[in-house]
Amino acid sequence: MRKVLVINYSQTGQLTRIVNAIIAPMQKSDEIELEYLTVKPKEDYPFPWPFFRFFHVFPETVKMTPQALEPIDSNIVNNADDYDLIILSYQVWFLSPSRPISSLLQSDEAKKIFKDKPVVTVIGCRGMWLNAQEKVKGLLNQLQAKLVDNVALIDDCGAAFSFLATPLWMFTGRKKSYSWVPKAGVSDEDIENSSRFGDAIKNRLLSDNSKITEPMLKGLSAVKINEKLIASERVGSHSFRIWSKLLSALGPQNSIRRSCGLTVYVLFLLTLILTVVPISALIKKLIKPITQKRTNAQKAYFAEPSGE
Repeated sequence: MRKVLVINYSQTGQLTRIVNAIIAPMQKSDEIELEYLTVKPKEDYPFPWPFFRFFHVFPETVKMTPQALEPIDSNIVNNADDYDLIILSYQVWFLSPSRPISSLLQSDEAKKIFKDKPVVTVIGCRGMWLNAQEKVKGLLNQLQAKLVDNVALIDDCGAAFSFLATPLWMFTGRKKSYSWVPKAGVSDEDIENSSRFGDAIKNRLLSDNSKITEPMLKGLSAVKINEKLIASERVGSHSFRIWSKLLSALGPQNSIRRSCGLTVYVLFLLTLILTVVPISALIKKLIKPITQKRTNAQKAYFAEPSGE
């Protein structure tokens, strides 16, 4: 019997749908046992988000400051050696893994659960996930886990439209908040088709009882790298690190001083999106002939281990 631990935190429910589609083929096998760990913060987050509540969690998310979580089932921790694979799903908040997931990965329990385990990460996000995955890679390395595959499903409405559609979803709770705004989120078709990843994982688990050490999802388009966003993520990540320190220094969450700082930050962020992002995209397009080799190398790196 092969055992798989599925770890999930989904604020909107979309990521849960993605995970369920991936594990569906494994659920049909009598030779695979699935166990589930739903991460639960002691102080959970609302959905839809109140506007300023959303931005108040920004500094701690970027800095990956651990928060208190509900206790993990002791059976999962005590039987950690029995798992043949861990499927770790997470949302991207402010170019970082969601705070509940980063908190889990920094917990004492995670040191036992993840040690020497092969891990498949599953991401559902607007489109910019490269920096978040780099942070998750670092945390998994600290836990002595091995990343063997990554699945990244992104919003269907495209990078430009998602700048509007996704925030409206976050603040209204509706994927299609207005008739003139494209529907936010990963498409139903992409979610349904992600069962192909579950088929590949199931086939590898049942092929023999050896430890999983190599990617299982090569050639299945598990990720798609938008080269136009590589530079934008780098600029955004650098900016987020600076602002997270500044806002933390102003005061704790929900303090008046941080709220004042956040007002300035939101205006800065809008300016960044409207000016720096398109300008950097234009510059990148102009110099593409002389940077394509480097860009291809970056794409290949970020696409690993599963590949495009």
